[in-house]
Amino acid sequence: MSVQFGRWNFDGKPVDRDYLEKVSPLLAPYGPDGAGSYSMENISILYRAFHTTKESHREAQPHVTHAGAILTWDGRLDNRAELICQLGELVTNDPTDVEIVSAAYEYWWEDCFAMLIGDWALSIWNPHTRSLILAKDPIGTHHLYFSFDEKQVTWSTILDPLVLLAGKSFALCEEYIAGWFSFFPATHLTPYVGIHSVPPSSCVRIRSGKHTVSKHWDFDPSKRIRYRTDGEYEEHFRAVFGEAVRRRLRSDSPILAELSGGMDSSSIVCMADTIIARSAAEFPRLDTLSYYNDSEPNWNERPYFTKVEEKRGRTGTHIDMGSQEPFKFEFDSDHFAATPGSGSGRPSEASRQFAACIASQGNRVVLSGIGGDEVLGGVPTPMPELEDLLARGHIRTLAHRLKVWALNRRKPWFYLFFEAARGFLPPALVGVSKYRRPAPWLTRSFVKRNCAALQGYENRLNVFGPLPTFQENLSTLDMLRRQLECDVLSPDVPREKRYPYLDRDLLEFLYSIPREQLVRPGQRRSLMRRALVGIVPEELLNRKRKAYVARALIVAISAEWTHLAELTQHMVSSSLQIVDADKFSEALQKARHGQEVPTVTVMRTLGIESWLQGLRNCKISSVAASRNGRHAAIPHTKWKPSTKLSR
Repeated sequence: MSVQFGRWNFDGKPVDRDYLEKVSPLLAPYGPDGAGSYSMENISILYRAFHTTKESHREAQPHVTHAGAILTWDGRLDNRAELICQLGELVTNDPTDVEIVSAAYEYWWEDCFAMLIGDWALSIWNPHTRSLILAKDPIGTHHLYFSFDEKQVTWSTILDPLVLLAGKSFALCEEYIAGWFSFFPATHLTPYVGIHSVPPSSCVRIRSGKHTVSKHWDFDPSKRIRYRTDGEYEEHFRAVFGEAVRRRLRSDSPILAELSGGMDSSSIVCMADTIIARSAAEFPRLDTLSYYNDSEPNWNERPYFTKVEEKRGRTGTHIDMGSQEPFKFEFDSDHFAATPGSGSGRPSEASRQFAACIASQGNRVVLSGIGGDEVLGGVPTPMPELEDLLARGHIRTLAHRLKVWALNRRKPWFYLFFEAARGFLPPALVGVSKYRRPAPWLTRSFVKRNCAALQGYENRLNVFGPLPTFQENLSTLDMLRRQLECDVLSPDVPREKRYPYLDRDLLEFLYSIPREQLVRPGQRRSLMRRALVGIVPEELLNRKRKAYVARALIVAISAEWTHLAELTQHMVSSSLQIVDADKFSEALQKARHGQEVPTVTVMRTLGIESWLQGLRNCKISSVAASRNGRHAAIPHTKWKPSTKLSR
């Protein structure tokens, strides 16, 4: 992904050159393919290119439209052909993506954002109206942050310059931290009060210190697709899934696909091979990367990704996780990590092997299977289907389906009925699901202040709204958007991640078909398994659900016990009244001895604590935690502050 940055001074003064000279080296590692800039009066815009398509090599950014607006575009435009046809003579022959977007903006103005299919983020400065527009695609795969006050607005693809060069301290956003303990923070939040993220499918308009946020596109709850036979659904799925993969094969360098041995990544690789074999067009080479651990009893992936390699006649890169050292629960004191997901600054052996793989093969694009499990019925629950029947009052059909599912699940039908009904009732009446309960080591006051974030922003279903399946689809998509927002760019291994299962057209199709096409009694991923027969090896299609790996946490905690025991004595998160250190120490003891604990939350707690310590060690320790308008400074005691970062 390319990088964009800009600052607009509201007082009319030019942007300080020394400030821009400090920004440039922070952006450079993310965009190694050249720089562009625009400066006029009181605004300056910087751009660093990372080319992933042949057209992108011809782009000159920031781009000046015919009307004089300044546009920076970071993305991949999937419906190029359709837009070129609609725009006609307004675009040149074989235009770049940014030229198409520029022409679309001048022709349709802000209405064009809903028409741009692909993964993208853009900024548009209009000198005539003295206004700035920041916008992102409906899924939010690309980042775009901004901060503003009465003097200026600054925006950037990465957080580092907004934090390190602000010339002021920030309060930590407690809701953001709470989100990390659950299903990730809300998409508009960052760790820092006063710095915001442009939400997916939204447009932020800024003019003279005032800003508004509005959606430019959303899924249509009234759209329905109904066929007479299963075969028609299967044919339609193959078409839209194939198109989702084909769009993400657009690259001028070899593509690397993550191949885990599960259905999601395996289906992407097999569909990509099918497209490449059938197409007369030239596609790049498709490489694969797989992780395995033969010593892990619950994670035997090698037999499955080997089946895919045998089918395609090519062996990919394999990384043995069993030979890796246990991961470290600490941040490099000389490394600024803007978020808990930014990495520790101490690359693991696995990450070094990954970087070596990318460098040796020349990969710039990575295909990821994220989202497949969530959107294609990876969880074999009947609840969405039963909720639809209940909401629409289809009592006879509901009774029949309750009987079928009760036999399959080996549970009483009235239990399933209650589970379906509770989705429409407030949590205060039916309680909170055990999967959304806050960790027991979080302080009571922290939990009370941040209930919504800690429960994953769960909302009860609306009986009179769209179908419950549609409501739950959007809720799941929102969780995926939050996850992607936390997957920050790496300056060490520049790459663009692409997600075929989060293709807009594919999601529209999946949200428009009956739920029973996706999940049937005893048949999770029913549509996917039926449609990909002959494309994906049978062993993968009939594979049971992959087991979750918990043993690695026990090994890591045992190996790092001395460090962890000391860490719990001086926790920054405890001083901020987020974590009860004694209760967390008890949880670590349980995990060390193999007892059941909420594994993901243990890992998140350790990650957040390490990140907070990293902020302090990097002299971002003037950052504070915001609680009800009050700020509590991160303590400096008993740590040696050392940093090479300047502010």
